[in-house]
Amino acid sequence: MNPNAPKILIISSDTGGGHRSAAAAIVAGIESFVKGESYAIRVVRAVEESAAIAARMVRLYNWLLRHKQHWMKYYFWALNLVRPETREFFHARSIVYVRGLFERWCPHIVVSVHPLTQHIFARVLKEMGLAERIPLVTVVTDPYYGFWKGWACDDVTLYLVASEEARRQLIDYGIAPERIKISGMPVHPKFSFPGDQAARVARTALGLDAEKFTVFLNAGWEGGGNIPQIFRELIRGELDVQAIFLAGKNEALRSEAESLAAEARFPVKVIGYSDEVEKLLGAANVMISKLGGLSTFEALSCRVPIIADGTTQPMPQEAGTVNLIVKSGAAVLLQRASDVVPVVHRMIEDSKHYAAMRAATISVAIPNATRRIVEEITALIPVPPRAEENLPAPEPLVESAVA
Repeated sequence: MNPNAPKILIISSDTGGGHRSAAAAIVAGIESFVKGESYAIRVVRAVEESAAIAARMVRLYNWLLRHKQHWMKYYFWALNLVRPETREFFHARSIVYVRGLFERWCPHIVVSVHPLTQHIFARVLKEMGLAERIPLVTVVTDPYYGFWKGWACDDVTLYLVASEEARRQLIDYGIAPERIKISGMPVHPKFSFPGDQAARVARTALGLDAEKFTVFLNAGWEGGGNIPQIFRELIRGELDVQAIFLAGKNEALRSEAESLAAEARFPVKVIGYSDEVEKLLGAANVMISKLGGLSTFEALSCRVPIIADGTTQPMPQEAGTVNLIVKSGAAVLLQRASDVVPVVHRMIEDSKHYAAMRAATISVAIPNATRRIVEEITALIPVPPRAEENLPAPEPLVESAVA
C-alpha cells in the first residue's frame, strides 16, 4: 500500500443492513471501477461507536425492525421531531470520537451513507479548520421522497441521490440544487443478472431443483418483521414451487423456519445470516420482502421481481419506494399474508404477467449507478495529496489497493 495513497473515510452504521451494504458497495466499486490509482479506505460504524446513547438508539431501531415493525413509524416521527443529529446533547457525547478519527487517520474525503452523521462530521471539519480541504459527500440510501430530515445538512459538499424524487426532497429540506446529483443507488457490483443457465446452477448448488420456480423469502439483516407470517401462509398452499428462507441474524427465527419447513408441501432451504445474498437472488424467480432501499435495488439488479410486504404500513422513508416500484410493475404489494399463495400462483400460471414483471425490473434502476457514485467521490479527492498532509495512522479497517 502506497503510504501517500488518498484516504477515504466512509461513515456508516448497522441500523438494519442497508447502510452497511451501501458502504460495502462503494468499497467494491472503487476496487472494480477505478484504475491507475491506489486508495486506503476505512469504514466505521460511526453512530454506535461514537457514544453509548447512540448505540442504544441503534439497538432500539434494530429491535423494532425485528419485533415491532408497525411501531417503526413512531420512531421515524420521533427522530424527525427531536432531530438528535443537530442537538448539542448528542454532539457533546460524540465529538471526541469524531475528532479522534481525523487526528489518527486524517482522510482526504469523508463519505456518509447514514442520515445521523452529516452534522457532527461537518461541525468537526469546521472546528479543525479542515472544511475547505476535506470534502464531505453524502450518498443518500433512501431512494425516493419522504425520507429522514437528518440527511439534509447545509455543509455537505455534494449529495448523490437515487432519483429525481430524492433530489426534490432534499431541495424541499433546503439543500441547494447545485449540490445534488442523481447517481442511482450504491448496489454492490456482485448483484447482476446471472442468466437463466447460471440460475439453474445456483439452484442446484443450494440442493434445489434446477428447473422449479423458486421463491426467496428475505427476512432482512435483522430477521423478522412480517416475513415469518407470510412464510406460514405460503407453506400451506398447494403450489408447485420450492423456497429459500433467509432468517438473517435471528437464530430463533432460523430454528422456527426450519421447523415450519419440515411441514411444508414443497422443498424449503433455510439459511441464517449470509454474505452471499447475490447467490440466493441468482437462484430466485421472485423475492418476498419489505421494500427497503438497498435490498430492493439488489433484487432489481438481478432482475428478480418482488412481492412487497404491505401487511404492515411501510415505514415513512420507504413508502415512496413501495409506491413507485409497484407502479413500475416490478413488484406486487401484498396487503394480507393470506394473499401470498394466489399471488405466487398467478406468477407461475400466467407467463406473460411474470415476464412483464421481470422486464419492469430493468426500467427502475439507473444503470452503472455504483460506477457513477465512485467517479463522483474520487473526482473530489485533492490530487495529488501531499505527503505532509498525511498524519500517522493505525491500520485502516478496510484496505483497498486498486491498480
